[in-house]
Amino acid sequence: MKKKDKQVEELLELKKFLVKPGKKVSLKDYDTDFKAGKKVAGYIMDKKFSQQLLATGIERLAEMQDKLYAHNEYSVLIILQAMDTAGKDGAIRHVCSGLNPQGVKVASFKAPNSAELDHDYLWRHYKELPERGQIGIFNRSHYENVIVTKVHPEFILNERLPGIDSVKDINNRFWEKRYEQINNFERTLAENGTVILKFFLHLSKDEQKRRLISRIDDDSKNWKFSSADMKERGFWNEYQEAFEDMLSNTSTDYAPWYVLPADDKWFTRVAIAGTIYLEFEHLNFKYPQVSAEQKKNLQEIKKQLLGEK
Repeated sequence: MKKKDKQVEELLELKKFLVKPGKKVSLKDYDTDFKAGKKVAGYIMDKKFSQQLLATGIERLAEMQDKLYAHNEYSVLIILQAMDTAGKDGAIRHVCSGLNPQGVKVASFKAPNSAELDHDYLWRHYKELPERGQIGIFNRSHYENVIVTKVHPEFILNERLPGIDSVKDINNRFWEKRYEQINNFERTLAENGTVILKFFLHLSKDEQKRRLISRIDDDSKNWKFSSADMKERGFWNEYQEAFEDMLSNTSTDYAPWYVLPADDKWFTRVAIAGTIYLEFEHLNFKYPQVSAEQKKNLQEIKKQLLGEK
């Protein structure tokens, strides 16, 4: 790792947020806010500096995206999961602001429709996967099938699964198999050239309350407020348990989870950009090299162009 990249990793404390495979996760062990003020190599990590770092990071991401496209061997899948108001949409806008939109595909998954329910739960996600050389972002994802459905197991009945006739049939073994299916799905993607990065935006209940009130008080944000948000807030503890089980069972070497503090949007955004950039660096992308014969042909073409009247 380059010295400057190592400094960025230390400033953002990315290793601190990585969920090690097999680790039993308790979200109480993870901060929801970032303790600003850490100093590395003369830099202090705070909101002001993060804005500079994010701007630089976005420029470098654009360069790496160009190499990803030219290399045309890997694709990148970024997954964002969180409670409502955690800032997923804003993070996507900021991180993608310097990227070529032709090379980025954002998919957002809501409740499955009747056609989607006639297939297995992963079917609709396969269709949205990025092509080689492309970046795909899942704003919510296949993990809704072990989060929302775990809090509301009655939704599983809509899938009309063999042997699942009532909520009583949805036991621990059912969820273990579903985690296994998701891990196998992601392993297949990784083995075929998809780099998977998963971010859980860890928001506190107090901060969600503040943001919900802000949506009510600000006329320009009223459209964002849904009574469903308030209803789901009533299941806060159940969702935290579902997230803990998800993180514990599906963070792997080939598709790791990062639990990022989400009370401070400025930090969440720069941490996502930093993680993506460092993952690109590990892949060590370079522009394709042309042969000596191809270079010779290029020079001949250049002569023809310069000789045009």
